[in-house]
Amino acid sequence: MVGKTVTALADGRRLIYFDELDADGGMRRTGGLTDTRHLEPLVADSHLRYDVLTGEWVTIAAQRMDRTFLPAADASPLAPSRPGVPPTEIPASDYDVVVFENRFPALSEHAGATAPLVDGEPLWPQAPGRGSCEVVCFTSDPHASFAELGQRRARTVIEAWADRTAELSELPGVQQVFCFENRGREIGVTLTHPHGQIYAYPFQPARTRALVQQARRHAAATGRNLMADVLAAEQHSGRRVLIAGEHWTAFVPAAARWPLEIHLIPHRDVPDFPALSVAEREELAAVYLNLLARVDRFFDGVAQTPYIAAWHQAPVGPDRDYARLHLQLFSLMRSPGRMKYLAGSESGMGAWVSDTTPERIADRLREVA
Repeated sequence: MVGKTVTALADGRRLIYFDELDADGGMRRTGGLTDTRHLEPLVADSHLRYDVLTGEWVTIAAQRMDRTFLPAADASPLAPSRPGVPPTEIPASDYDVVVFENRFPALSEHAGATAPLVDGEPLWPQAPGRGSCEVVCFTSDPHASFAELGQRRARTVIEAWADRTAELSELPGVQQVFCFENRGREIGVTLTHPHGQIYAYPFQPARTRALVQQARRHAAATGRNLMADVLAAEQHSGRRVLIAGEHWTAFVPAAARWPLEIHLIPHRDVPDFPALSVAEREELAAVYLNLLARVDRFFDGVAQTPYIAAWHQAPVGPDRDYARLHLQLFSLMRSPGRMKYLAGSESGMGAWVSDTTPERIADRLREVA
């Protein structure tokens, strides 16, 4: 059982505790409903500008330039608030899973109005950066990683993802809810406490637009769902399949672009976390922990592989039927101590060059299982 308690921080930002309850409804969390800090009101002046050359929206969020950057171990804003040290973003002295609105959001429900055009030029539409950016703390232990949380805690995080996806999808104008985790300083993580984020976008991000476009073309040509056909093809081949469960299959995609990349797809056509059944959530917790453990064993001599865990969900609105929930788990590390930098071809042209083969990635992930 998971309990949910909604409260607010000193500047009015939303904070939610997800507590693992025992059989009698008791919780482990201690305290935590009153933020004793004196905070200035949230600054949320981000806005969107349309890139006419690509058809994409770019978020302009200058207030993020001053966000917290690699604080000392005893000054982490994601740690529980304990006696003898300044209070943090989380008033509780111990907790299971916590979600709160980011203090330095790229998108916010409170973003102010803006002129409809940049410099009055019709080529450059702009709009308020209205949406949401939330932080998800997976544990009160600053030294843990998701792979070490255990199945019950992974289930609690899944419940938090489902709860927030359902609520944020109802915000006016939101078109996409994206749950993700960045892990590792090598990829730019600025807070080392184990956490993830949830973005609610007022537009379809580029990858979602591409997925929807491809799915539309596939449906028009075959009458079938693209993601279902991809899953069936990987299952039929079996060459890159890592885990074949009752409800989920994990595999290295045939056109993997990262030095380490895994996709995880439910067998049922599920649009997002809220739509998952209890059985699907239970198996997901176990499979996801299994994959993360393999990722940490992938490179010899690397204790914690830097990675990005991107949970793609179906967009809100008319394109919803053309996408389904799936995980894209990948690392920018190409060998111990060496990262794949997105240089000219990838960054300048979006033309990807892989430094390995998907089959070699799959073989290594099986080897470290």
